[in-house]
Amino acid sequence: MSTLGIIQARMGSTRLPGKVLRRLGGRSVLDRVVRAARASGVIDDLVVATTILPDDDAVEAECAAIGVDCHRGPVDDVLTRFLGVLETRTVDDVLRFTADCPLLDPRLVGRAYRVFTAAGVDYLTTSITRTLPRGLDVEVIRASVLKEIDKLAYDHHRTHVTSYVYTHPADFDLIGLTVQPDMSYLRLTLDTEDDWRLIEAIVDHFGDAPVAVREIADWLGGQPELAELNAHIMQKDLEQA
Repeated sequence: MSTLGIIQARMGSTRLPGKVLRRLGGRSVLDRVVRAARASGVIDDLVVATTILPDDDAVEAECAAIGVDCHRGPVDDVLTRFLGVLETRTVDDVLRFTADCPLLDPRLVGRAYRVFTAAGVDYLTTSITRTLPRGLDVEVIRASVLKEIDKLAYDHHRTHVTSYVYTHPADFDLIGLTVQPDMSYLRLTLDTEDDWRLIEAIVDHFGDAPVAVREIADWLGGQPELAELNAHIMQKDLEQA
């Protein structure tokens, strides 16, 4: 079985433009996601999927600098971007990542993929019943299923790539993976300046290497003022592209 990781990344962001190339611990946010995905040990190939907008020339340049392939495609139709990557490769399984998750835990990625292969399902996600902080989720989907939903997915489902699958559970064989203890009260994704302040504090404390989410949660348990920095931020609804 061959596995492909695809990281969707773009400079545009309604709340924090340019976030994927901000410097964090001596490297870009995108570079941190690339490194963590590779460190999982379950990915045979990795591609960054960005847009054709001129602003994203900077993303392509960063990909060249850190040694990862880059594919460019539509701005809002991210599913088509992913399918464009698949047109250039023969793979069995796809792991989907987003470039605004600089604290991605390689061990969680590896565990999720091993559960996916053992279960023999079409799709696995850690977000059906959320027990992980936002910013640590893992998704795995069969490449054949990703191609199948091209003719089914519409509107916001094309932006969110896999959402057609998990909102139509009767049509696909899917599994939700939960991790204990419940750490869903934490927000470790990068979408606002307050998210940035928290993530920067975490990296300043732990250093440059990827850190297990349990270690981060345990440390933040003794730093309530840090965890409160972004506790007020509301996640966008699925329909909000």
